[in-house]
Amino acid sequence: MKLGRGRRRSLVAVAVVVMTAVLVVGLYLFQPWKLWQDETVREALPTASPATPTVPPSGAASVPPAAPAAPQTLAEGAFISHEHDTRGTAQVIRLSDGSHVLRLEGLDTSNGPDLRVWLTDAPVKQGVAGWRVFDDGKYVSLGRLKGNKGDQNYAIPAGVHLADYTSVAIWCDRFDVSFGAAELATT
Repeated sequence: MKLGRGRRRSLVAVAVVVMTAVLVVGLYLFQPWKLWQDETVREALPTASPATPTVPPSGAASVPPAAPAAPQTLAEGAFISHEHDTRGTAQVIRLSDGSHVLRLEGLDTSNGPDLRVWLTDAPVKQGVAGWRVFDDGKYVSLGRLKGNKGDQNYAIPAGVHLADYTSVAIWCDRFDVSFGAAELATT
């Protein structure tokens, strides 16, 4: 049975439309160009705002402001690689005003679509066994990864009970996989 010329053209047109749609969806999901794009971030550790001097009652000597306490590292760990090569360190730091930040130093990982920084209660496992464990339990997303290289800070919300979280993951939300993770050991 032979197809007519018009019918063949229709089938070719449908095939082109389907292949174009598949290509567009694939490009959206995988964003392969990010493999060749690095985003480097160089943030300094946040500091406390300067203390204001206390106003003495009239006739009394002025009281100098108290020096702010130095930031204190509460927990830290080195990243291991999962889906992508990942290096650097993660630190949970208490600032002088009592707030907490997660600081990533010397981070070096691949760029990718929809990368997040998570505090989790999952154990950090080597190899493929550790790629997908971080969304199995408790986790807090600290936001999008600012850059795949460099030093960066992520505010930890005030209500987060830090003792509940033992690791940090660079999580690809699009594909539910860890690029790399660090176990946090208290210091």
